[in-house]
Amino acid sequence: MRRWLPGFVALSAIWGASFALIKVAVDAGVPPVWVALWRCLLGAATLGAVLVLRGERIPRDRALWGHSAVVAVLLNTVPFILFPFGETRVSSVLAGVMNATTPLFTLLFAVLTVPEERRPGARRLTGLGLGFLGVLTVLGVWHGIGSGEAVGGLACLAAACCYGAGFVYLRRFLSGRPESVTTLSVLQIGCAAAELAVIAPLAAGAPHWPGAGPAVALLVFGMVGTGFAYLLNLGVVRTAGTTVASAVTYVMPLWSTAIGALFLAEPVGWNALAGGALVIAAVALTRPRPGAATGSADQAPKARQSVG
Repeated sequence: MRRWLPGFVALSAIWGASFALIKVAVDAGVPPVWVALWRCLLGAATLGAVLVLRGERIPRDRALWGHSAVVAVLLNTVPFILFPFGETRVSSVLAGVMNATTPLFTLLFAVLTVPEERRPGARRLTGLGLGFLGVLTVLGVWHGIGSGEAVGGLACLAAACCYGAGFVYLRRFLSGRPESVTTLSVLQIGCAAAELAVIAPLAAGAPHWPGAGPAVALLVFGMVGTGFAYLLNLGVVRTAGTTVASAVTYVMPLWSTAIGALFLAEPVGWNALAGGALVIAAVALTRPRPGAATGSADQAPKARQSVG
């Protein structure tokens, strides 16, 4: 029996639902930077409680803190602002599809910076090209790129690009550390919360009460989507391996599309479906073959973090 399957399905659903939760918050007038801050504060509190229950301590290594701060910028602070900003202009369906390009950007940055990845091969290069075509299809470039929807889609794409760079940086500087994933996650999300705590009041002023529904959405988003999901992902990695865990990328767009259409009544255009299919096919092509030696970030258990 595949013991990892329930956790895998739950994880894909949680991260797939993240885009709908973001949409609920921004539609209620919560500024994108405050969506990011509440997400990180609640996620850090959840992970910190788990750390205390496990009897682990926060390390004082300055280099570790420095790298964690950089990773926080790339994997949390910037993309956590960009996705809500993008969703002020596009649907959660489109945002979820754009997020699926993360493995393509991870490979692109790995090719540029990791010696073992300098020759990705024709198959994986074809996948990158196909993914680019999928992005153009989702954006509907034939309508022009000056529209608000195009700007929002590009913001989501930039967020996925940050994820790609962050995963490569994470693999290089943190994946070999002796600390547990829980400890590394607390440091990362805690640094992001500190960074956003400085940015949010300056960029958007004081927070306001958005209403009960959006408040619950933010609470679930932070505690479950940014806290519990990190630990759930770790469980899938430990029971099924990083290859299976990384396949969550294929399933997340299905959840985000279904949730956006069913619960938010968002339209699902043919270009979003066709482009999403191209992106998923591209991700499949860029994945290393089973048993092949690779320096991909997906191969490092501690390099798998939230991309929702």
